[in-house]
Amino acid sequence: MLFDRSKKIEIKIMGLFLFIIIAIASFAVQWRFKSKFKEYSETPLLSGLSGKDVAAKMLHDNGIYDVQIVSVEGQLGDHYNPENKTVNLSPEVYQGRSIAAAAVAAHECGHAVQHAKAYSWLRFRSAMVPVVSVAANLLQWVFMLGLIMAFSSLGYTMLLIAFGAMIVVTLFSVVTLPVEFDASNRALAWLRTNQGIMQTSDENVKAKDALWWAAMTYVVAALGSIAQLLYLAMMLFGGRRD
Repeated sequence: MLFDRSKKIEIKIMGLFLFIIIAIASFAVQWRFKSKFKEYSETPLLSGLSGKDVAAKMLHDNGIYDVQIVSVEGQLGDHYNPENKTVNLSPEVYQGRSIAAAAVAAHECGHAVQHAKAYSWLRFRSAMVPVVSVAANLLQWVFMLGLIMAFSSLGYTMLLIAFGAMIVVTLFSVVTLPVEFDASNRALAWLRTNQGIMQTSDENVKAKDALWWAAMTYVVAALGSIAQLLYLAMMLFGGRRD
């Protein structure tokens, strides 16, 4: 089974259109997120607490005593590592005494709370990590070879393998969404009930805004993966002739 040449042109145009739309959305969201983070990083927290202080208090309030808070190099590289139970904060968050630092620190601790409470979506995502790592590495090579040999049976087989790998990568991106939104919700709920952290409603509103735009970057990434999957599906199942 080979690709129909006329359909192939149509699919390329549709694929290009999808990629342009996603690229524009991704750029806009990333720009908005970075501008918001910069703004709130320059807005001092009235309580004067650092990101490390906020993280330590949130972990303590949730009865979590086996998680370490460490400073790691890199901007916006904040994350929670369930393997060694560490909340990893970038220097500007770890040492920062701003609304952004508090919001990000609380968000990452939200993941630690998920882990402690065996949150199902986090467990599912963590279990997927080894498979996704293999699928992502396989995808870039197999997809490229499949495109080069698109008019042959071997090329079609390569693209089928790439399609399977893309399903795994896309599923991971989609599963990440409830994990990230839930971590933000846990962080914001905790911040609202701890007047000693954020002392005004305006601070809470700004923290929510910062985490909202951070979450939107994951939404755009998931949409990008879905768009690539649809493009590959059109190539495989919408542009063939027997």
